[in-house]
This record gives sequence, structure tokens and C-alpha cells, in this order.
Amino acid sequence: MGVAVFFRAGLGGDELVLDGAEGRHAAVVRRIGPGERVRLTDGRGAWAEGSVVAASKAGVTVAVDERGETPAADPRVVVVQAVPKGERAELAVEMLTEVGADVIVPWNAERSQFRAIPERVEKMLAKWQAWAFEASKQSRRTWFAEVAPLASTADVAGLLAAAALPVVLHEEATVPLASLEVPAAGDIVLVIGPEGGIAPTELKTFDATPIRLGDTVLRTSTAGVAATAALLAKSRWR
Repeated sequence: MGVAVFFRAGLGGDELVLDGAEGRHAAVVRRIGPGERVRLTDGRGAWAEGSVVAASKAGVTVAVDERGETPAADPRVVVVQAVPKGERAELAVEMLTEVGADVIVPWNAERSQFRAIPERVEKMLAKWQAWAFEASKQSRRTWFAEVAPLASTADVAGLLAAAALPVVLHEEATVPLASLEVPAAGDIVLVIGPEGGIAPTELKTFDATPIRLGDTVLRTSTAGVAATAALLAKSRWR
């Protein structure tokens, strides 16, 4: 089993104290004690690893004996996820993070049934960011998944226009995902519609050929992870 990963903004020094919420989680919840190895990361590629030399309810102290820098992934996978209802949002964010999506963009699609009032948007983004943060640690990422601000349809159209590979999944499309050539660099922008599907007016706004994932129709919370995995298998996973 690999070492547990925890977040720490600063990684300079031979001994690092992990305190606060992360330190308490390591010492109290995970029960990590002296002699066990852990990895600390700033979530932006840098990491430091070593053995715990002291532990208390307040946190742990790590003697660093190894450190490094993981380059940012290329091509980068940006998943535009129409805001799902209820627990399906958490499922989508967690799985997209675990499979390797670099940026998750919540999209207030026409059929999302999400009222974008400021208080609800702020609360939603905080939840999505917390889910991505925890899933990034659980999947031992050194580059944590980023959650972007809530996007409008016009915002999504802009992302697609600037993408190295724009992908809009649609159940009635005829072009299969497996036929796509994945670029070696740049952004792959993958758009996942809501449970009711992408509206015709939205499809007209997007300057991209609709793409079919497979022979079955997946729910909005699972389509993104399946498509991301298929695209990564043709690029970064080789």
C-alpha cells in the first residue's frame, strides 16, 4: 500500500509539522504514529516524504528524507459537468478526481434544475471543492483537481472554442469517442450534459461535433468518468 497523502502549503525544511485540520486528521482519524511514512504535497506538484517522528492530537511531525516535483499533466483534461441533483454531484466530482480530471467546471445547463442565486452558488462551490480536495488526497495526487467557478453556456462555448480537442457527449451523436485522435498537448474539454440531456439551443451554441460515448446511455454522474478514462487511455495512460 502506498503512503498516505496530506496537504501542506509550505514544504521547505528538514522537519515539517502537519497541524490544523490536516494534522488532526492524520493523528486522530488515521491514527498515524511515529515510524510511519507519509507524503505531504502542496497540491500543485511539489511533494515531500518521510517518517513521522512525533505525533499528538494536534498533529504529526515528519522528518523529510525525499522530495520532488511532479510536472503538470499534458494534455490537460477539463470536464464541464452539468450540475446534477443531490448526491449525484458528490459522486461525479469524486470519481472525476480519482480518474484524473485536471479541472472540473460546474455548468448551469438549461436542464440542470439549479437556481443560481449567489448563496446557493457559493455553498455548491464549497462542497465541490471539498469533495475534490479529499478525493485528490485519497487517490494520492500531487496535482489536486481544480474546481472552477460556475459556468454559463456562453462560458462553456468559450472553453470549447479554445480547446485542443473539444468533446460534447450526446446520446444521438454518430461519431464514436473511440475514433477521436487525442492531442499530445493542450486542453481536452469534455462536456457532460444534465439528466435531461443537452438542449438543442445549447448544441447550436457549441462549435463542436457531438460525440457518442458508447452503445448505452450513462447517467450524468458516470458519463464523465467513463469518457475521461477512455481519453486518458489514448494519451497519458500509455
